Amino acid sequence: MITTKPRLACVDPPRLLAGLDEVYRLDRVGHLTVHGTMPALRADELVALAENIDLRGRGGAGFPFATKVQAVVESAGRREGRCAVVVNGSEGEPSCLKDTALLLHTPHLVIDGAVLAAEALGAEEVAIAVHRMDVEESVAAAIAERGPSGVPVSVNRTPDRFVAGEGGAVINGISGAPAIPNGRKIRTSDSGLSGLPTLLSNTETFAQLAVAARMGALPYRSVGLPTEPGTTLLTVGGKYVLETPTGVPLTYVLELCGLTPGQAVLVGGYHGKWLDPRSINAATISRESMKKYGARLGAGAVLPIPENTCPLGETARVARWLAAETAGQCGPCFIGLPALADAIGQVERGGGQASIDNVRAYVNSVRGRGACSHPDGTAGFVTTALDAFPEEFEAHALGAGCGRPTMGVLPLPEDALPPALPPAPLNPAARDERPQRGPMEKLLVDWSLCQGHGLCADILPPEVLTLGIDGYPASAKMDVPRQLRAQAVRAVRRCPALALRIEE
Repeated sequence: MITTKPRLACVDPPRLLAGLDEVYRLDRVGHLTVHGTMPALRADELVALAENIDLRGRGGAGFPFATKVQAVVESAGRREGRCAVVVNGSEGEPSCLKDTALLLHTPHLVIDGAVLAAEALGAEEVAIAVHRMDVEESVAAAIAERGPSGVPVSVNRTPDRFVAGEGGAVINGISGAPAIPNGRKIRTSDSGLSGLPTLLSNTETFAQLAVAARMGALPYRSVGLPTEPGTTLLTVGGKYVLETPTGVPLTYVLELCGLTPGQAVLVGGYHGKWLDPRSINAATISRESMKKYGARLGAGAVLPIPENTCPLGETARVARWLAAETAGQCGPCFIGLPALADAIGQVERGGGQASIDNVRAYVNSVRGRGACSHPDGTAGFVTTALDAFPEEFEAHALGAGCGRPTMGVLPLPEDALPPALPPAPLNPAARDERPQRGPMEKLLVDWSLCQGHGLCADILPPEVLTLGIDGYPASAKMDVPRQLRAQAVRAVRRCPALALRIEE
């Protein structure tokens, strides 16, 4: 569930969550009253500010924001200065609520940071990606409160799926294509929204930028660690959103939320790392501290597992959900992850030592073989559970069990209150119509190569490609709507004769 208000830690001076002890949501007037007006920065000043405060992406990878900005500046310089800014507010992991809290309660702070960056870069637009209807309504209301002046800002609702938060998937979702990863490494700083160099970063990153721009680097650095200045937002226990300075003990964060470390604490969400009690007592909220224990804060999820629940049962629940969240692009992912989840189920049902060995075999089979990080992250989640709870895995495998029920403490969508939007189907025919961006691409058939295998017709719907009575494509040139581009790409890759290609 998400609480009616984010829970606040004591931060002096107040920052991201300032003002929410008085009101539920800061409208434009309330926002300006609390935070004041925004300054204007040039691109070089934006880079300098981000470097001075060591601003990192808050969506998981922790990539330096200044490096992203500089990459967009250089790429846009080769494209007549054209570029765009995208805010990734697609929180597809049910253990993370911090970006949802920001966009529900302080949307203007996020928009401020995005518009600041857009004006510094001379960007053509700011697009904000979200997946919840209530968040979309909050952001749309904030955009309306700001009026039509300045850089155009839009909010776009993308599917509520785990993989929909990956950078390429976000760009695809905003563009009206299936919100799934591209399957190949494309830097958004080179080609993102509408094919333009795009500054893509997380919701909290832009909010932190807005705070730092108002305060200046030195006041911003007065809170937190000298090596990691400022504050960070955490989602604790899947319920509480808390702002804390860096360097605070992890145990204190749990205490503020009325929680105990329990058996272990999962840091970084469902692609994160379980910390044992000894590590929990020593760890602080910082990248450097987490790195000592092979963990990272990631998207800021902190999930203690209580003493009264079965850790293997909780692992099995999450593994099944992660398997269902595959984009369906890669065999090792959409075949391997369900097999891995089934293998964990065999351990749970007393499958013997062979069942544990089977889990490890499936972990190794999916690792490093996906088009995105989902297989690796899921394999890592299972591996860290094996390392953190070896006795529980062994007890279940040998038939005795650990004697505890599975309480469902690790949040999954069916547990969330209020309920999240149902996952949007990946079948493009079920998607609402969205405006096209740019010219429609064509799927072309090279008749000198085509051998009439017909595999392309298994992937693309009849409105794009049909077979003639001879089993060959009925046309040599077919329009590819943007929302069907990913399927067309799959058809090209699947053609054994290499007879298909996509062109504008």
